Amino acid sequence: MPPRRPVRIAATVALLLATVAACGDTGALRGAGATPTATSPARLWPNLSPASSPAYDFDEADTETVKGITVPGDDIREVDPIAVVRAEIAANPSDYDGSKAPYRGTAERIADCASGGDGTRCPVLKPYYRDLTGDGRDDLTLGFRLLPTKMTAVRVYTVEKHRLVRVMANDDAVSGVELAGRSVIIRSPSELAGYEYRVQWTWDADQKAMLLTHDEFLRTGGRKHGVRRVTPTPVVSATP
Repeated sequence: MPPRRPVRIAATVALLLATVAACGDTGALRGAGATPTATSPARLWPNLSPASSPAYDFDEADTETVKGITVPGDDIREVDPIAVVRAEIAANPSDYDGSKAPYRGTAERIADCASGGDGTRCPVLKPYYRDLTGDGRDDLTLGFRLLPTKMTAVRVYTVEKHRLVRVMANDDAVSGVELAGRSVIIRSPSELAGYEYRVQWTWDADQKAMLLTHDEFLRTGGRKHGVRRVTPTPVVSATP
């Protein structure tokens, strides 16, 4: 039997019109303007041979076991965030070690994160804990400033087989970070006033990694990004 929704809608509209007329309402139905004509998607270049491999490497399913870090009782909250950043610095000397390293300032200031150091100079931000992988246990979302640049590193770590595993890495000029469900949403300023970049990393159970699922350029209104900066909150380790 065909659906009766159009008949019901027509009857409802007729009843409303009759009610308005009976009540003596001087108002009348007003049109909202012409409705745009719906157009179907147009497929371009149907004879174009499809690509067999990506042109750029977006680091899909990029995971890495953090060397030298233990996870007591498989509780990621027992892992020292400062030690995790130190481990990344040690594993990537070309990025952090030496006068020509792009993020040499991070390595220089990591000592300020230790107890007794100048906490205001510590490049490591406050850690956040939430279950992003859906296994019922907290995961670690960690951020640290990539000095002397204006960029911020955002990392997500989980525990697999008693090991600390990095399941997401993103380096960018960051104006905001949000956690939503199984996703990490990172907002970055644009040179075009009133717009921002927004990327979303989402946990994929098959790949056992956070995958880049959305990459957008969005209008935000009249705000001018690049003028207002979010002040990061450093964290001081309990142990040197």
